[in-house]
Amino acid sequence: MPNIKDKVVIITGASSGLGEATARRLAKNGAKLMLAARREDSLKELVSDIQKDGGIAKYQVTDVTDRSQVEALAKATHQAYERIDVLVNNAGLMPLSPLDEKKVDEWDKMVDVNIKGVLYAVAAVLPIMRQQKSGHIINLSSVAGHKVFPGGTVYCATKFAVKAISEGIRLESNGEIRSTNISPGAVDTELTNTISHEETAKNVNKMYSVAIDSDAIARAITFAIEQPEDVDVNEMIIRPTKQEL
Repeated sequence: MPNIKDKVVIITGASSGLGEATARRLAKNGAKLMLAARREDSLKELVSDIQKDGGIAKYQVTDVTDRSQVEALAKATHQAYERIDVLVNNAGLMPLSPLDEKKVDEWDKMVDVNIKGVLYAVAAVLPIMRQQKSGHIINLSSVAGHKVFPGGTVYCATKFAVKAISEGIRLESNGEIRSTNISPGAVDTELTNTISHEETAKNVNKMYSVAIDSDAIARAITFAIEQPEDVDVNEMIIRPTKQEL
């Protein structure tokens, strides 16, 4: 696709799920990728697959809760490709539980990954995008960033924050940086694996019985990127047809 070919794209949380699906789809459309996650084996395998298919991809092991690692990711991308066109802030956690369970350690992890990790990545790429006078930041929020549900209070709060960050980027863009907030519903990924509260896990798994494939979100991300530079797709909510929440 003309508007994707040769664009330099960073994807966090790229080792599985939405990140992996997005990487594969964008690579087929000619993007130059820098893939980030904590699991090096998965990243190596994904990069190898993309390169075998003629795509361009590198990887950088990155924990988004460590600001220095995120800064290093942006620096490595710029050194490798001489620019950064798109950031896909995809890394996230969803250890749902009722507030009464007081799983404060899990709350801290969600805040660190889902909010601070997003902000660290924005801070890392923003100076480069400003210098270029162009760029596109795509944040993965959630249906939970629009609607609060029992057991999801803290997770919803983090995703409402992502939505606010996306709108703030748009308002402060000075016409240079596009901002897209994508809010998936139930998608078949590893996201539900982090739920340690048994009753909540059971309810979520029931809801996720209608989950759609990760490539549905990858297609949405591709759609946002491929628009002409004067078109900014700001918001998308993507649910399974049968999802009620």
